[in-house]
Amino acid sequence: MQLHFLGTSAGVPTRTRNVSALVLNPGLASGGLWLFDCGEATQHQLLAATVNAGKIEKIFITHLHGDHIFGLPGLLCSRSMAGSQAPLTLYGPKGLREFVDTTLRLSGSWTSYPLETVEIDAGLVFNDGQLRVSARRLAHPVECYGFRIEQHDIPGALDAARLIAAGVKPGPLFQRLKNGETITLADGRIINGLDYLAPPRPGKTLAIFGDTGPTPAALALARGADVMVHEATLEAAMAQKANSRGHSTSHQAAELARDAGVRRLIITHLSSRYDSAGATALLAECREVFANTALAADFAVFDVRADAFR
Repeated sequence: MQLHFLGTSAGVPTRTRNVSALVLNPGLASGGLWLFDCGEATQHQLLAATVNAGKIEKIFITHLHGDHIFGLPGLLCSRSMAGSQAPLTLYGPKGLREFVDTTLRLSGSWTSYPLETVEIDAGLVFNDGQLRVSARRLAHPVECYGFRIEQHDIPGALDAARLIAAGVKPGPLFQRLKNGETITLADGRIINGLDYLAPPRPGKTLAIFGDTGPTPAALALARGADVMVHEATLEAAMAQKANSRGHSTSHQAAELARDAGVRRLIITHLSSRYDSAGATALLAECREVFANTALAADFAVFDVRADAFR
């Protein structure tokens, strides 16, 4: 599982940061990618990051403010013009379907692939047996959500050496045993696959926030997450201004990470007022409260499984 940041600025782009967009590679066998938010020029960022837009199978929109959605029509059309036939599903607040349908209709555009728009409420968004995604309503002037992505526990490895020693030959029976089935051998012995499986490995959990001020819902969204992606729009001294506009400060993001017991915090959505030195200062403020904080930059890649980044 990897996170690829494409845009990390709040409101407007800067010379070094584009507006909000984040790609999650959930590590599926299909190779499919998920995009969270799609600010202006996201498709340009995809090109620079060498991420194949045709592999994006789900797009999650946290809210309908322009810095999170104005890049969506262009990406949908470019994906079509590239000849993609792969289905794409959009998830987001009420109004997302009208935005997409109206933009495509008025511009005389269309998609060459199946496009589904799912307007969500708080609660379970979907569960495909591998990953479960739920949403929580956040504190922002417009309807805005954060997403909790939970990987189902990964089955333990099959102890092939013990099975071979027990006289079970490698082949189709191994797969059945790996699935936890009980089989009967030709000599009448009964083998329970569960007896030869290592304990399952806990799946990873990510919490990806949209824009928000402090809210009780945030704690449930983030609790125990391996990685929490959260805005740190303004510095700690500007809490009143940040909160009045539905945003959080560096300290508030870090306090949530601490209280929720997350393993790592990644801050993003920085105000355009901050240059490189200002961004470093925001990171330092977060680390005063929660040491394991990283600062997202455009094109940064974070490896969720190793809990490290490059």
